[in-house]
Amino acid sequence: MSSQSAGSPKADILVIDDTPDNLNLLSAMLTEQGYKVRSVTKGTTGLRGAQNAPPDLILLDINMPQMNGYEVCQHLKADDRTRQIPVIFISALEEVLDKVKAFAVGGVDYITKPFQLEEVLARIENHLVIRTLQQQLQWQNTQLRQEIRDRQQAEEKFVKAFRSSPTPISIVSLVDGRFLEVNPSFLRMSGYALEEVLGHTATELKLGISPEVYDQAIQRLIETGILHNQECEFRSKLGEVKAVLLCVELIDLAGERCALNIVNDITERKRLENEFISLVSHELRTPLTSLMGSLDLLATGQLGSLTHQGQRVLNIAVSNTERLIRLINDILDLERMKSGKITMKKTHCNISELLTQAAEAMQAMADQVKVKLVIQSLSIDLWADPDRILQTLTNLLSNAIKFSPPESTVWLIAERIDSPLSPSDTHTKHSEKVLPSAWLNIHPESSILKISVKDQGRGIPADKLELIFDRFQQVDASDSREKGGTGLGLSICRNIVEQHHGKIWVESTLSVGSTFYVLLPLHQET
Repeated sequence: MSSQSAGSPKADILVIDDTPDNLNLLSAMLTEQGYKVRSVTKGTTGLRGAQNAPPDLILLDINMPQMNGYEVCQHLKADDRTRQIPVIFISALEEVLDKVKAFAVGGVDYITKPFQLEEVLARIENHLVIRTLQQQLQWQNTQLRQEIRDRQQAEEKFVKAFRSSPTPISIVSLVDGRFLEVNPSFLRMSGYALEEVLGHTATELKLGISPEVYDQAIQRLIETGILHNQECEFRSKLGEVKAVLLCVELIDLAGERCALNIVNDITERKRLENEFISLVSHELRTPLTSLMGSLDLLATGQLGSLTHQGQRVLNIAVSNTERLIRLINDILDLERMKSGKITMKKTHCNISELLTQAAEAMQAMADQVKVKLVIQSLSIDLWADPDRILQTLTNLLSNAIKFSPPESTVWLIAERIDSPLSPSDTHTKHSEKVLPSAWLNIHPESSILKISVKDQGRGIPADKLELIFDRFQQVDASDSREKGGTGLGLSICRNIVEQHHGKIWVESTLSVGSTFYVLLPLHQET
């Protein structure tokens, strides 16, 4: 029975009794208590009424002409429409056999005449509660059965898709990294038999994923629960190396936390990319450099003076050529980093000096748009590639300046955080708010350099906070044209930071500003 709204009857009760006095008494009593009451004097009439509009409960007399109460109850219990309605017999018959028969034909209770009104009310309320609970249990059972059916169907679909997929798929335990299940496509790509894979790890099978790439993958997986397009190498049993994109999602398998791994072969795509890089390097950079030199000659007036309109057209040509050169350089830079052709030349360097150099390099740009640069830094030694860290800082500063309004401030801050998980550390409470917990779990004892680039710009929408670190991703499609960006700067920054075993992310509030954070371990790798 569903809950009743305010002013509606508590329940619908059908009273079947051939004695008018009993009907009037019960009807008046139950109506006063807030029940809707239907009263009939014949069993046949009551049966039709119950079938046409099933009540919540029936009070039924036994001794009636034409059709007695036992017969009425038998008909009620034989009909799907009325089978579940609780029937309480009210009769002057006091023999045990009468009561036994009443329960045998489907009655839930038996009240002997003359009855007490309080007793009738108590029994009615009790059986209405029982019926409500039964209906709820029935509904829950129905829902549970449907959920079981849906889950079974989903599992069947997953198994079919898993087995028939042309893409290599595997399921790995997060506890020990051992393969629990792999599909035929995975076996074909790896060259292993099923019994050679199950129960073993990728390291034991020498599948070729480097520890650095694995750490980065685990870090992102812990933070987000999903990993998309992690580029790495895949080595088969015969030693054949393929370039692949690894996608990982956390799943529960029989109560065990597992990783669902999907591997996409991009070997051919990488070959084409390398050819493209070569093409860009030799066939595009050379003519662009020559073109830029020619434009510079025009700009200096060595080839004659230009009209105002001509100078305007020249400025547009110079601006777009510079933008194209930046784009080509960024593409080459990023692809070389990803391919491992550019290695980090790490040495001891001073972060305060790097911040100063970055600010000096971007000061002219800041002055042009009337943005104030503020540096806050301690003299901290860092084991890193100074050129690449400087590249990261200038990229972040450039972005912050571009999207800052005039007369605003951009802050460049560096601070040291020692043992961020230590309870005695004065930075602990601050670290919990600022540092990603997953990164702290990977570097629990490390001394950390935290760099912040904070602006007072327009902010970044929440759905863009992760995407902006992907290639060619910008907050607004018009930014590339209006701000002169390539959409690759942040992707390059992330690559540089990750090659230093660090972490980069952004926090932002629309119309307030954004803060980019960079975490770098200070210790020298052993």
